[in-house]
Amino acid sequence: MLPLIGEETRTDVVDEALQDVNSWRKKMIHYVKEENPEVNAAIIDAASKTELDPKAVALGAYLIYMMLEKADKEESGMLDTILE
Repeated sequence: MLPLIGEETRTDVVDEALQDVNSWRKKMIHYVKEENPEVNAAIIDAASKTELDPKAVALGAYLIYMMLEKADKEESGMLDTILE
């Protein structure tokens, strides 16, 4: 099951990305490529095989990836606290 993305997580990720969209997107290409190459390949494929703006498609996918990753870490931290 996917983690629940809270308002604070959403706001934090979007705010970070919007500070410098092009730099953030390029940073994410390298980050996701290292962390999960198959996801990165799927993002690149989807971005290049659509009539939509490829940079916008990739940006949206990377935003979601980061929100899910942060939410997962938050939930894991909460679970660790509950189990202690």
